[in-house]
Amino acid sequence: MPKIKYPGVTSVIGVGPKPFLPPWYARMTAELAIDSLAFVQQMAERDRQGAVDYLKGAARRYTQARADVGSQAHDLFERMIRGEQIGRVHPDLVPYRERFAEFLAAVNPRLERAEDVAWSDTHQYAGSFDAVLTVWLDEDGTPTPDRSGVPHLLMADWKTSRDTYPDVALQMSAYAHADRIIAPDGTTAPVPEFDGAAVLHITPESWALKPVRIDDDVFAFFLALRRVFDWEREESKTVLKPAIAASAGRLVTGTQRRAR
Repeated sequence: MPKIKYPGVTSVIGVGPKPFLPPWYARMTAELAIDSLAFVQQMAERDRQGAVDYLKGAARRYTQARADVGSQAHDLFERMIRGEQIGRVHPDLVPYRERFAEFLAAVNPRLERAEDVAWSDTHQYAGSFDAVLTVWLDEDGTPTPDRSGVPHLLMADWKTSRDTYPDVALQMSAYAHADRIIAPDGTTAPVPEFDGAAVLHITPESWALKPVRIDDDVFAFFLALRRVFDWEREESKTVLKPAIAASAGRLVTGTQRRAR
């Protein structure tokens, strides 16, 4: 049986417009240049292109460093919410461990699934989600850590970035509207009916659990990006055909030929 490969949810969302990126790239480069002016000048005197590449890579290096911390924090959160006893961690992760422990104490969620794959044959995409949680809420929608409220099944996502952004709704709606969930051992189950979704925004200084819309309207925007993804990766490569007429080559006169 041939192996089926679908694009990832984050790759699909990545084809959407990112108007904030060029100014951010420029700011990161400018800040690095100002903060390390003497170093960059010395580098440029020895290797101008190396100095250019160093400044150009400012945003990429920052993004990679943040991604590394985020991956380690996600691993830590999963182990903590599964009840594993955590020993010593890297100093960079200590504040994340403290904030996540505060979240667990204040909300007291029950983990249903973690790091499984949401798979859609209907719309041909897949992606690994952070967690499915049961959270008990009172009439005002506030968590009741003693679990005295009404249980709600939530698609959950952990974010360790500087802020939370609207595209998390696209991401979570895709997971929640998939056809099935695939566990690490290969077993599958239908995607359950969710009562909602929430993103846990957690930084070294604070944490906040924020409800997220994942309704049909939001999912429709994700599906529009799914179509754009196909355009970018496949269809756009088929629309331009070889020329059926073109200008003639530059005229070479007899005088020019004799002069060669």
